[in-house]
Amino acid sequence: MFAKQLTVFIENRTGRLSEVLSVLKENDVNILSMSLADTTEFGLLRLIVDNAAKGKEKLTENGFSSLLSDVSIINIPHKVGSLQTLLKTIDENGVNIEYMYGLSIESDKAYVVLKASDTAKIDEIFTQNGIKTLSCDDLKNI
Repeated sequence: MFAKQLTVFIENRTGRLSEVLSVLKENDVNILSMSLADTTEFGLLRLIVDNAAKGKEKLTENGFSSLLSDVSIINIPHKVGSLQTLLKTIDENGVNIEYMYGLSIESDKAYVVLKASDTAKIDEIFTQNGIKTLSCDDLKNI
């Protein structure tokens, strides 16, 4: 099961991040998690939002370049070693992790957003190992 991640390409200049967030706010798109990576000229803003399709549509209408990607949002126990155990399972199945970042939506649970090189295989690994993931519908109900 996958969720949609909204990635926005933004110039690395003062105020541009605020402009993106204003568009989402004005269109009632709630940000659940974000990651910003930059270079000297541009940034990649990765967002988990409650309505990725609407967010992309509104950003495009306002001149921002963006895309939607399938990502896995995995519920892991909030205890020492849980992430390493998950990563070991993925490694043993030969799937490369392209990037990941944290997501906190419940005080007693931990989540990570993970983008894998092989989405079909990663979904199969999670299903076979009883690893719970969140879908787009789950995010809309948070």
